[in-house]
Amino acid sequence: MSFQAYIDNIKAKTGKTPADFKKLAEKKGFLEKGKLNPAVKATEITNWLKEEFELGHGHAMAIYATFKGKSE
Repeated sequence: MSFQAYIDNIKAKTGKTPADFKKLAEKKGFLEKGKLNPAVKATEITNWLKEEFELGHGHAMAIYATFKGKSE
C-alpha cells in the first residue's frame, strides 16, 4: 500500500486529514509549533491514534510520519 493510500484510508475512516491530526496532536502536547516534542516517544503517539481513532499500527505510523515531515 502506498503512503497516499494510507492517508486516503485514514481520511475515509476518520474524516480527518493529516493537518487535522496535527492540530489535535498540538493540543495534546505531542507537537510544539508544528514540530515533534522531543520528550514524546513515537509509541505514545501511535497508541493515542490507535485508541482514540481505532487506527491500525501502519495507519498510525503514517500519521506519525506526517508529524516528522513526510508530505501527503
